[in-house]
Amino acid sequence: MAKWLLLDGFNLAFRAFYAVPDLTRSDGFPTNALYGWIRSLWKLEDTEQPEGRVVFFDLGGAAAREALLPSYKAQRAETPEALERQIPLIKELTAAMGYGVVEESGVESDDLLAACAVRLAKAGHTVRIVSADKDFAQVVDERIQLLLPPPTANPRLGWRSLDRTGVEEKFGVPPDQIVDYLALVGDTSDNIPGLPGVGPKTAAKWLRAHGSLRALLEDPDAVKPPRFAPLLSEHRENLLLNVRLITLDLGVGTPPVETPPPDPGQVFRILGELEMKTHLEEARRRYAQGTLGL
Repeated sequence: MAKWLLLDGFNLAFRAFYAVPDLTRSDGFPTNALYGWIRSLWKLEDTEQPEGRVVFFDLGGAAAREALLPSYKAQRAETPEALERQIPLIKELTAAMGYGVVEESGVESDDLLAACAVRLAKAGHTVRIVSADKDFAQVVDERIQLLLPPPTANPRLGWRSLDRTGVEEKFGVPPDQIVDYLALVGDTSDNIPGLPGVGPKTAAKWLRAHGSLRALLEDPDAVKPPRFAPLLSEHRENLLLNVRLITLDLGVGTPPVETPPPDPGQVFRILGELEMKTHLEEARRRYAQGTLGL
């Protein structure tokens, strides 16, 4: 069976954009995200040595979740223009480097990626989900791990891989309690409010003691401190809504994932046009060894 890398495209692109200082071609075209993107993909190739590689991108649209919560993701700022201009080239370069590219209008890429990861794992493959999005922790199991990019604020931490034990060490709960955990603490990135006053430590403590969010809602008087009992009752419907919003849809139809052969000529052309001389030299060296990444 094969080892697959499934990359959360925009999550990684945003991190590359903000991690690399302003960088432009001679005509002023921005190239900082492209620079960081290529370095990240080569790093993943060198360390993970996967047989399958697929990147998932959002095309916009989260109709199902927006119907449940109209303010879902409403607070997100517009994609910076400098990054927006680089996205088409990121996709073109990614395909040329031998990665499958999956995107579907109206379906969130998180759902597509998670459904693909679970399908591959059930077929006996091992999967590394490359993303800093904590929602993916809910699908971590014996065959699926979450590979976290270096934090922008502290890149020295490097890449970190979370298996089931790693998820529990990071969040205080195992993967099968992640949805309930996030429902309680909320998710500011998606504009999902949690239970007022409840932070990660309290949420994890409650779930360890009571097993699930539904158990908490069925007996709110059992929680400590007692002052949270009326809040649990008051916010019951909001918390159950959070569960629906946070749960990844593993039933979405996903196309068969494929890893196309790399196209060295296209890679060389794109890097040349971007005036990335150092990257072009490295690409030529890597292809000379018979593979782009190793």
